[in-house]
Amino acid sequence: MADVQHKVIENETPSIGHKRKAQATTSSVIQFTSRNPPWTYLKLRLIPQPDNTSPQPLDALSARTYLSAALSQFLGVTGTAIPIDILKIEHGSVSATNLETPLTAGMSKYDCAWVRVPREDAAAVVSALSSWIGGSGSGTNVAWRICAKGNYLGALVAGSGSDLFVP
Repeated sequence: MADVQHKVIENETPSIGHKRKAQATTSSVIQFTSRNPPWTYLKLRLIPQPDNTSPQPLDALSARTYLSAALSQFLGVTGTAIPIDILKIEHGSVSATNLETPLTAGMSKYDCAWVRVPREDAAAVVSALSSWIGGSGSGTNVAWRICAKGNYLGALVAGSGSDLFVP
């Protein structure tokens, strides 16, 4: 993702006459290139609609179904072809990474999903998920809320990221 190149540049001043020679000086130039990463990471929260009395706990199969339904509704068959990797499902308990703040007060009871999508498709995925309201056939309507989006998972987690993959 990042390339570091070292270049040595030699500077010589022209000699004046035959008696004097200038000393050759060398300097090192370091170039650092940070390219766009291939993935975008999203933290999604599944929000049940007010008429839903008892939401089902989120599992990987339900999350994949909800994500595919949102992409299919927004983009058709092209949307279902977007690869989405589900990294982690968090259930609605307050944990070290899911502490309640004034902005998230009352939100800790809902399930979260950490997903990764190709960077080029991130805008379409965010649009599809944020405008989708759907659910299972039993009349339970749910919606996705995008809690966080970023190109680097470590920055998105706001820490070392070591607790992301703890079961």
